[in-house]
Amino acid sequence: MKLTINADDRYAETEIIVNCNRMGDDIEKLLAAIRVFDMKITGRKDGRNCILELADIIYIESIDKRTFLYALKDTYESPFRLYELEAKLVTLDFLRVSRNCLINVNHIQSIETELNSRLILTMPREIKLIVSRQYASAVKQKLEAYHV
Repeated sequence: MKLTINADDRYAETEIIVNCNRMGDDIEKLLAAIRVFDMKITGRKDGRNCILELADIIYIESIDKRTFLYALKDTYESPFRLYELEAKLVTLDFLRVSRNCLINVNHIQSIETELNSRLILTMPREIKLIVSRQYASAVKQKLEAYHV
């Protein structure tokens, strides 16, 4: 892969151009990472709406019909339902791991396998998330794409 960076004051904004002979998994992963890096999401905390970097979101969880965004530094409430966020984030590195939880794959620090085919993911802030058996194969398949 060839990487060229042209830094010049005459550019008003950053533009990324990808030239490739075919769209493969590697290019798709690169584009997903770029999209996550540049996207924002709104969360509510202490009566204020906060604009958050999507890349800082570790996971999203639905509890008692309320949706929470767990970021690197704090927790926020989202006005959206979990299925609405999943639909918006499906092309990015977010993945459903249980009936009530989506994770940002980029924040997985380690994975443990349990005997009953469930997975335990260790995330930042010492957070441990359980991947249910129903979603374990999809998570494994997504993570295989990250093996070097």
